Amino acid sequence: MLNIRVERTTTPKAKPAPGQKLGFGHIFTDHMFIMNYTEGQGWHDARIVPYQKIELDPSAMVFHYGQTMFEGLKAYRGANGEAYLFRPDMNAKRANNSNDRLCIPQIPEEDFVQAIKAVVAIDKDWIPTEPGTSLYIRPFIIATDEFLGVAPSKTYLFIVILSPSGAYYESGLAPVGIWIEDEYVRAVRGGIGFAKTGGNYAASLIAQVKAHDGGYSQVLWLDGVERKYIEEVGAMNIMFKIDGKIVTPMLNGSILPGITRNSVLFLCRQWGMEVEERKVSVDELIEAQKSGKLEEPASWRRSSAPAPPPSSAPWASCATWTRS
Repeated sequence: MLNIRVERTTTPKAKPAPGQKLGFGHIFTDHMFIMNYTEGQGWHDARIVPYQKIELDPSAMVFHYGQTMFEGLKAYRGANGEAYLFRPDMNAKRANNSNDRLCIPQIPEEDFVQAIKAVVAIDKDWIPTEPGTSLYIRPFIIATDEFLGVAPSKTYLFIVILSPSGAYYESGLAPVGIWIEDEYVRAVRGGIGFAKTGGNYAASLIAQVKAHDGGYSQVLWLDGVERKYIEEVGAMNIMFKIDGKIVTPMLNGSILPGITRNSVLFLCRQWGMEVEERKVSVDELIEAQKSGKLEEPASWRRSSAPAPPPSSAPWASCATWTRS
């Protein structure tokens, strides 16, 4: 169990007013959690301090070699005023899977969860109460060795920051336009596609810009080998209902194992629905739509979104599951 030192702010910020449009990831609370790692000493000096800038040497390895892990989850305000988290133990497990792949020291799962609960408890009053809002929680680790050499760092910082946020998309829960990308590749099996790390997102930016220029909200990535099997969307896993069955791409090492994905599949099976985790090709979806077997998402029609440029990839406008 962590012995967390707490230093409360003496200059609290003004909290968002009720009904204020929050956006996503723009506003940050009064406090943050920090813990250091030193080789030979392990994780140490757990503390909650006022939200502040961090100072790093220009040679810090995170800037040059991308050794960083992050997670994302949310806290909600219950009717009794208490703060509720959604399966934080799953985030702890996934964080350590990412850490293993990136040669970052593991954090004991109970310490990871304790750190999140502690900082959320300090800033509980920042949890918004409007429908569709939550307190977004961003735990992350960065490599801090002052060294220019390709090797795992020997020192790290584990930090947790909090952000009262609204819906990730301005459209809220309305269906979003999806661009199917067949030129660029985000990840391949054997790589780091399953890890939650900055490099995966940097690799996705060029296609995201292309999609936005075409009037779409997100990119749907295909497999990196045959370029025909659906994998995931940039900010979410994806599912379809085909001929009464729930169908979703199987986890194969290049897809992030979403916690919401896991939860939805569990509930579908509990409710007696047939679930298939397997390869899903774009051609299969098009044929299912033509035959009337594609029940959800049901908007694979050219009339449902602006027409793409002639040189664009195949596209669709469809509803998806978020993958926080």
